[in-house]
Order: sequence, then C-alpha cells, then structure tokens
Amino acid sequence: METMNIAIEGCCHGELDRIYETMSLIERQHEMKIDLLICCGDFQAVRNLADLQCMAVPPKYRQMQTFYKYYSGEKVAPVLTLFIGGNHEASNHLWELSYGGWVAPNIFYLGRSGLVKFAGLRIGGLSGIYKPHDYNKGVYESPPFDNSTCRSIYHVRSYDVFKLKLISGAVDIFLSHDWPRGVYHHGDSDKLLRQKSFLTQEVQSNSLGSPPAEELLHHMKPSYWFSAHLHVKFAAVVKHGVDVANEEERKETKFLALDKCLPRKDFLQVLSLPVRGEKKLEYDAEWLAITNTTRPLLSLSRGYQSFPSETSDEFQKYKASIEDIKAVQEAFGGDLTIPQNFSQIVPAYNPSARDHSQVAACEHPQTTEFCRKLGIENPFRPENSSQIAMPSVTTSQCRNPDEITLSDDNDDEPENDQPTAEVLPADPNPDEIDLGSDESDTLDGGNGCNDGVSCREESESKQPRLDSETEVKVAESCRDGSDGCS
Repeated sequence: METMNIAIEGCCHGELDRIYETMSLIERQHEMKIDLLICCGDFQAVRNLADLQCMAVPPKYRQMQTFYKYYSGEKVAPVLTLFIGGNHEASNHLWELSYGGWVAPNIFYLGRSGLVKFAGLRIGGLSGIYKPHDYNKGVYESPPFDNSTCRSIYHVRSYDVFKLKLISGAVDIFLSHDWPRGVYHHGDSDKLLRQKSFLTQEVQSNSLGSPPAEELLHHMKPSYWFSAHLHVKFAAVVKHGVDVANEEERKETKFLALDKCLPRKDFLQVLSLPVRGEKKLEYDAEWLAITNTTRPLLSLSRGYQSFPSETSDEFQKYKASIEDIKAVQEAFGGDLTIPQNFSQIVPAYNPSARDHSQVAACEHPQTTEFCRKLGIENPFRPENSSQIAMPSVTTSQCRNPDEITLSDDNDDEPENDQPTAEVLPADPNPDEIDLGSDESDTLDGGNGCNDGVSCREESESKQPRLDSETEVKVAESCRDGSDGCS
C-alpha cells in the first residue's frame, strides 16, 4: 500500500522558517519526503503592522516574524501547509477567510471550522479556544477590533461545533488548538503533571480543556486528533464505546499534543498514512452541503443561540442529504479541487519602508468566490463590520486572560531587527493561563537560536521521546505501514 508522510506541528508562533528548516533536516536524515504539514494553531499569519495590532499576545512577543515573506512571494512554502487558528493570531486576516482559504501560496487556513480532503483523507478542524461566556453567542466581532473583541473573536462558538456534529462520514484527522476536556485521563497523566505541575487541580477536577472539543471527540471518533496550546507533548489513546444500534466496531482515537517550536522541544511529529487518492487539497462535498444548509443559522449578533441536540428530529433536518451533496458538486462543476486563487489584498510588510497599514475590514475575494459558488451570501464583508475605532496603540492595553505566559527569560525577547508595535504597560490578570518558565523553555547561552542549524539539530535531529506505554502504542502503529508516527 502506498503511504505518505504528514508532519504535525504544535504551536507555530510565526516560526515558519525554523519549522520548514527542521522538516528539511528530517527529510535529509531519514531519506524521506514530507507531503503535508499540519499546524495546530497560533500560526500568526501576520502580513503587515496592521495585522500585528490585531494579534492578542504579550508585548514582547509582538513580532513580525517571517510569514510576511511567504505572503509577499519572497519565499514559497516548500510543502503544502494546512493550519487552524489558535488564540494568538492576526484575527483580522483570518476573519476575512472565515470559511477557509489560502493565506499565502501553498499555505491554507481551514477556517473557523472546516473539513477538507488530501490524498483521500478527511482532515477537519476547529479554530480558537473555548470560553463559556462567549460559546453560545453569535459571531459578532469584525475589524476593526477593540480590546475586548480582539480576544473574543477567537473564542469557539456553538454554531461551528453544531456544524461539525452534522458530519456523518468517517474523519481521519481532526485538529483543535486547546485539548478536548478529559483526554489526559487516557494517557500518562502522572508524567504530564510532573512536567506541568500547575495543571494538577484542573486535571483532578476534570476542568482542563474544552468541553465542546470533548463532545466532538466522542461524537466524530476520528482516527487521529492533534492539539497544541499547553506547550507540552502528550499522547493518549481514547477508546470509544460500541454503537450497538449501528453495529459499529469499537473505535479508538490516537491523540497527540505537541509543543511550541523551540530547541529540545517535541514540536514536530511525522506520520506515515495510506494514500487513498490524488495528493491534492480538495473541498469535502458533505462539508460544503452542511455549510449551505446551516448558513441561515449563522448569527452576527451578540445574542445567545441554542442548537438542536444530536438526538432530536430537528438535528436531522440540517444533516446533508444525498441531494444536498449532489447539488453542491454540480455547483462546483464536478471538480472539488480547491483552486489556487491566492491574491494579495493588502500590502505586505516592507522592512525598508515605513509601514502605513491601517486596520480595516476587507472583503476577501476568495471568500466572495466561495460563497458565490455555494449560492450563499458572504457574511464576512465590510458592510457587517463594527464601527469601533481602533486605538492608536495596540490592543494589549490590558493583559489577555486567554494568553499563555511563556517565559520571562531574555532568550525570548525580540531581536533588535524584529519590528514590534508600541504598547502600553500590561497589568496582570488572575485568569491568565501560566505555563511557567522552566529551564527547558530557555535556550543555551541566553542568545536565542540565531543559528538555524544548531536550532534544528538540538530540536529535532533526535527521535521523539517515547516514555509512556500510550506514546509507544501511538508510535508503533506505523510498524504495519498503515499509520502512526515515525
């Protein structure tokens, strides 16, 4: 059976150059070719300084990084890259592509929620993180954001979860930024708490993670589920109950969370999976039909929404029928290949010129074309944009309660040639997630990883550590040539 290699990456944090360089090193060392890269959030598709103003991160991490080079065409992604959003994103850019789209040549965003096909595999994802106070609201945020909406924009909404629950076919890979609640009970939780002891209370009370993601995990039962967010590698195998009514065999989901891109961190894992079709990115017909049938349910207001439960007759009305699927296939001319229709709609950052970019809502031509083919109105356009003025400083005037505090070591400070945006002092917030500043988060010598080779060699030239029985099981599943990690 023909197989392909898929690289999974944890939190990207804008480190595209280093991630691609690491992949190149792995390809040379293992004499292999990586066909697809999947990133699990905090991608940071920052095109210019206006995008940087919309990214909710601590001041010292507000850097341009290198994505703008891929957006401008100065560089091209060496491998097809697929990503979901996290809680540190250029939210105005991703808002424009809420149904998904190309953020740069060869780099595709799955959207607020999405499902696509690659080589016959169904790959789905849910962007953002869970916050209960926003979960049942409409998608009311739009650029320009204020200090509140620049954060609430990336909070998961029940509308997107409802859409994902309507998927009836098998899903091979699913992505979320934060973990499904309770997944840590299916792996080596003792090891996890030795690494991140401050999570003990939440793990013991089963309050760590996303309840909606937990619901999706047990509803969809994908073969693989990948996450990031907590900056730690963790593997688990979730065994699902048997559906006696449908005579289903007992399914299991292999879960893997990965770290952020830093030396000596387990931030990249390579899977060998079967090829079931042409190695190209395609729309999923059922997902297109679901997007069509549920469009009337999309609210752009702050009001609360409720959706039918999976056991209700009302729920079944929104599932895609054979006729619905045939209709969207015809609407797309029988070809569901995702078109290579990337275009620059705002100027790219130019380090040698003064950046005069302004935060504004833009109607993205990719979203307009997608909606036109699907026969729905594009809700993500300037006419629906809020008229809240953007402050002259960036949006971190108060501490972000959703942010992850990384490390206060000098290694993480922006280098002198990295542009940053002006900010006001940030006040601490007791609700902030603090992942500590253990020594493993710092780089040797206190100078950061300015040498790309040493960064790659220290970070990924070794095989991933496989300490627990669960991790070994996830990795050893590649031995039969059908799936697993290499």
